Formats: sequence, C-alpha cells, structure tokens
Amino acid sequence: MDTPPYLPGHGLLAGRTAVVTAAAGAGIGGATARRFLEEGARVVIGDAHARRLKETAHALADAFGPDRVTHLACDVTDEEQVAALFAHAENAHGGLDIVVNNAGLGGTAELTEMTDDQWTRILDVTLNGTFRCTRAALRSLKAAGTGGVLVNNASVVGWRAQRGQAHYAAAKAGVMALTRCAAVEAADYGVRVNAVAPSLAMHPHLAKVTSAELLAELTAKEAFGRYAEPWEVANVIVFLASGYSSYMTGEVVPVSSQHA
Repeated sequence: MDTPPYLPGHGLLAGRTAVVTAAAGAGIGGATARRFLEEGARVVIGDAHARRLKETAHALADAFGPDRVTHLACDVTDEEQVAALFAHAENAHGGLDIVVNNAGLGGTAELTEMTDDQWTRILDVTLNGTFRCTRAALRSLKAAGTGGVLVNNASVVGWRAQRGQAHYAAAKAGVMALTRCAAVEAADYGVRVNAVAPSLAMHPHLAKVTSAELLAELTAKEAFGRYAEPWEVANVIVFLASGYSSYMTGEVVPVSSQHA
C-alpha cells in the first residue's frame, strides 16, 4: 500500500504552547513539532543532541517564524536539564498547554547477554525520562490551573513480545502504566494524559540501529506491507493533543497496522 498524502493543518492547536522532547532530526519528535506548528501552536523543542536540535529549530523557525519556535538542549536523564526545559517554556511563552514525551532509547540484546548497564540505560531514558518530564509538566500545569494535555510515546512492544527487546518492552510497558496513573491524578486539575503506541515508524536513527533483516521481518507483520511515516504517528498525537479527544484520558492508542 502506498503512503497516503500528507494532510494540511486545520488550526487544531492554534494559540497553544507545546513542549516536545527528543524533537531533533526526522523522527517522530521532529515530525510532531512540525505538525503542531502546522496546526497553529507555538513549540519548544528539546533534545540531548544539541547540534541536531539547533539545526531542526532553525529549519522550523525559517518555515514558521522565529517567534513560534524555541529550543533548549535537554537530556531527560538529568533532572536539572528537565527543569530548565520547562522553565524555558514558561519564560518564553508565559506557560504551556501541551507536552509530548517522545524521548526514548532502543537497543537489541538477548536477556542472557544483556548487561546491567544496557538494561539501566534503556530504562533511564525511556521510562525514567518520561517520569521526570511528566512530573515537571504536571507541576507546572497544576500550578497554572488552566488544564492541559500530555501525550507519551509508548510502543506496541509494551503489549507484544519481541525477541531481544526485554529492556525496551519493559520500559514502554512502564510508560503505559505511568500514563494511566498520571491520568487519574491529573484529572483532578483538568489535565488529560494519554499515549500513542506505534508499531513501526521509519526514521534515520532506527535504520542505523536496526538490521535490514529485522526491519524486513517487522514490515512483513504490518497489514499494509509498509512502515509508518513519522508524520502518520504525529497525526495521532495531534488528535490526542487537540479538543477532538476531550473525553479521553489514561488511554494508550495503537498507531499500528500489525496483523491481529
């Protein structure tokens, strides 16, 4: 099946301020930042890769205007950097409305060969990093008292077993559980928390860390016979960030065409 046409924006996020983590480059985070801008939002992007972050921010500013795009390097394993990112959003735009926790780290290792360092590194970026950013976001949104939305990036491997992915699957299952618990607490002050769970979205980093054989195997499992484009995942994130999902919280939405 061919990739469908790219959809234009419809102003779904007009006037809102969004923070997107791991937004450098051409992955889901970068695609989400672009889609948010196309929907009328102001965007603050963070990433641990300072050079690529700066390049991405400049490209987006050229396309949408420098007043709508700001950036700050942020490693989500560092609490001080996380706090600085959210303080930057508040200082630059007077507050925030939407947070997309996209930062995550993958890898492949059989359990019998997996080291403590491999396990801990994946969990610290993917699960603990989402926790740190969720905590910072909810503190800010609770204090503001004006509602808001969080969208976390999980994965179908949080539900489905995949060889060599025990650390990543455990982290993403944790993101799902964190999403549900955060949603129950945040409902008290009008904040919604949901997650997306993509199956296979192709971007340059994934191609670098995944073998061609594994990518072919994963693609074969998709009903459409192709991987998702990052912007197709970003479209669902836009939906969850917008008023069209106003009665949804604590949900994990698959972005997948995998066979049942």
